[in-house]
Amino acid sequence: MPDTALDRILADFLAGDRRAASRLISVVEAGGPEAEAVLHRLYPRLGDAPRLGITGPPGVGKSTLVDALVRHHRRQERRVGVVAVDPTSPFTGGAVLGDRVRMGDLTLDPGVFIRSMATRGSLGGLARTTKEVVDVLEAFGQQVLMIETVGVGQTEMDVAQVADTVVVALSPESGDAIQAMKAGLMEAADILVVNKADRPGADQMVRNLRADLAMRPQSDWTVPVLTTVASRDEKLDALAAAVDAHREQQQATGALAGRRQARAAAEITAILRDRLWQHGHAHVGERIGDWAARVSAGTETPYTAARSLLATILEETR
Repeated sequence: MPDTALDRILADFLAGDRRAASRLISVVEAGGPEAEAVLHRLYPRLGDAPRLGITGPPGVGKSTLVDALVRHHRRQERRVGVVAVDPTSPFTGGAVLGDRVRMGDLTLDPGVFIRSMATRGSLGGLARTTKEVVDVLEAFGQQVLMIETVGVGQTEMDVAQVADTVVVALSPESGDAIQAMKAGLMEAADILVVNKADRPGADQMVRNLRADLAMRPQSDWTVPVLTTVASRDEKLDALAAAVDAHREQQQATGALAGRRQARAAAEITAILRDRLWQHGHAHVGERIGDWAARVSAGTETPYTAARSLLATILEETR
């Protein structure tokens, strides 16, 4: 896309054109120099919009919960941006579920911007460019930002690096999943929600979760365990109040600034890692196969190979 065309799209974007916003998101998802140029132009427009991550195992009603939360914020006339990360289709490479299937009439609300993304093989529950897409939505003027992750259980740790507040959603049928998640996803939870709380076993799950939390190290924030019935819009006010309380506590203690600084450091590290790999592979890519043959034959170790290739990269880039 020529710079002049990109400039026109940016101008339309800044004027509030939704189609321009969709096109810029596509540019950012594709990566490369144009994506970098877009983000460079939009970064000054980023402010302090809250970023809420919704995650949890499959079948707990995450999409219904997000839908109900969006409606809650719209009743307060807040503009909402949603990034819904879906599994990658094995046929098209795109998101399996579409915006209109997910949110129905919300897609027609001018105060709501919903974008579905595909994980494209990412194991952390999020697509690689999720954070950048959220940045575009904030620059577009969305006042509340939500990220719903793929329901893949304990690998969904990336959401903790993208969101200010992480809500882990469960259901009374999630008992077996909780055991697998305790060492991972549960540690990332700022708020625990037992959705579908009208079903048998919900009260027992709440008691079990609270007992588990009582054995965790104490911190400035006590993780609440809430119940909702998102399909009937029940107890969503309590969840929204807990999200606001978590944000206020983070702001008061400085934890929010620390979290966002850690997010920036992680983003810089990821970009640096990608750039170093691309640069290094351009210099020694052809030699990796030779070293791999030696390692597989037992005449060299992977460490010797990596050390030699790194020395070559450093020598050729002086």
